[in-house]
Formats: sequence, C-alpha cells, structure tokens
Amino acid sequence: MSSLLTIAHGSRRAASNDEVRQLADAVRAQPGQAYAHVETAFLELAEPSIPDGLVALVGKGATEIVAFPYFLAAGTHVAQDIPDAIAEFTAKHPEVAVRLTQHLGASAVLPAAILNVAG
Repeated sequence: MSSLLTIAHGSRRAASNDEVRQLADAVRAQPGQAYAHVETAFLELAEPSIPDGLVALVGKGATEIVAFPYFLAAGTHVAQDIPDAIAEFTAKHPEVAVRLTQHLGASAVLPAAILNVAG
C-alpha cells in the first residue's frame, strides 16, 4: 500500500503548520490521487516529526512511502537532514520502501504555477 508523506519545516506559528496540514487534506481530496494515505510531518518545531510521521503511516498499513519535501530550495534540510531522517527510519524498518522525491522548488511545473498564481 502506497502512502504520501509531505515533509515541511515546521513553524512556531500554529497557523503555518495548519496551512501545511490543510494542503495535505486538499491533496488527499484530489480526484484520482493514487495514495492510500496522505499525511504531513515536520522537520522541527511541530508534530508529528518525520520519524513519527513515517511510523504512523506504517501503522496504517503503508508498505511504500513517498516522502515529498515541501521546501523551495535545496538547503541543508533538503540535502542532509531529511535524507538522514529517512535513512535512520529505513535502517529500523527495512520492510518499508521509502522513496524521497525532489523538493518542491526543483519541480518543472513550479514556474507555470507561479505564473498562474501571479495571474
């Protein structure tokens, strides 16, 4: 069973974290989306953490998890912290396949999305 985990930075501002959770709700509601579960995790400052988010998906039956870094630039968090957290999880859960995607900022569709939003 394939699941999607959107990974955001996390904020001291609760409304910002809620915005990311609402994005997951909107992704989950997309017609034809292929994931059994769509959840959110945070690198820091908010819950669930990345390890807790991964474990929660396994608890829901996930055998394959797509981890999507909801970050615009490939800083240390994208290049090191997130891959390290996933590697630590997969070492403990080798039966679960975790695929880390490119971060949002690397998406080829982002320029068109920016123009669409800027209108």
